[in-house]
Amino acid sequence: MTFLVLFGGSSFEHEISIVSAITLKDKIKKNNLKFLFIDKYRDFYLIEKEDMKSKYFASGEYKKAVKLEIKKGGFFYKKGLLKKEEKVDFDVAINLVHGRDGEDGKIPGMLEFFKIKAITPNTEASAISYNKVLTKAYAREIGVEIIDYEIINSPKTKFDFPIIVKPARLGSSIGVSIAKNQDELNYAFDVASEFDDLIIVEPFIEGINEYNLAGFLADEEYIFSKIEKVEKKDYLDFEKKYLDFSRKNMTLKNIDQNIELKIKENFTKIYNTIFKNALIRCDFFEKDGIIYLNEINPIPGSLANYLFDDFENKLELLADSVTLEEDIVIDYQYINKIQMAKGK
Repeated sequence: MTFLVLFGGSSFEHEISIVSAITLKDKIKKNNLKFLFIDKYRDFYLIEKEDMKSKYFASGEYKKAVKLEIKKGGFFYKKGLLKKEEKVDFDVAINLVHGRDGEDGKIPGMLEFFKIKAITPNTEASAISYNKVLTKAYAREIGVEIIDYEIINSPKTKFDFPIIVKPARLGSSIGVSIAKNQDELNYAFDVASEFDDLIIVEPFIEGINEYNLAGFLADEEYIFSKIEKVEKKDYLDFEKKYLDFSRKNMTLKNIDQNIELKIKENFTKIYNTIFKNALIRCDFFEKDGIIYLNEINPIPGSLANYLFDDFENKLELLADSVTLEEDIVIDYQYINKIQMAKGK
């Protein structure tokens, strides 16, 4: 099978996406990989596997690569002196663009529109998971507990300190701060405002446990990863998440079976049919036996490969289950009836 990995994008998480794609390159051994880079100008480039090094993108050298265009059924480029159009050959695309463009619905929408098979959240799933306010509203509606929150337009809150301040439409813990007093809230609000104009605050709860679970639905069966219990001092910030991006030295500890069952039950409620065709990771909190959804990662870093046993086979299983939107029959019966009625 040949996968086409889409990465980059016009996003605060652009560089994370590059690292994610490079990490995935090292994890896929028996299947073929091709790489499509989306630069900050939203131009598409076909990148050779041997050029998948961070310096290649930071230096701008990628602009020497073959430029692509998206059309119905795939991605195309001009070849030779006669500029003959060629199609990039692949079986399934992988949307690995983190943050804006990849997770906000733009790229999923294009892939849907042009009938390109892809492992990706769809536009509906993107809308729900990209905006933390909508995520919380969705969780409430399906019966999944959430931590209380407040949308703030200034550095004021109804909660007692300490609190967590978050941009509502950003991942990777970028712009997230813990504020223990008003001065820290003033600063945290300014930091979050640099990234988003929708900001939320949540109470910081001492002694809360955090668990991560990735998975997907294939052939009407949920495929779960191992559950990661996050060991952290305060919260899992950008450096803790991404300086050891592939989690090479991570050890997964056994967790209480009752907690594991509750986490998986909540995951299936969240995934439902909305996240069809996507491999997602859900981050949960647990306190006194109650499971709370923290956030949905619709395109987790390096597809959370480190959480799966035999990740490549799992990826194949999902790829084989990817489906396109069903065509809608349009036969103009309504218009024809109107015309016939007018003719009488």
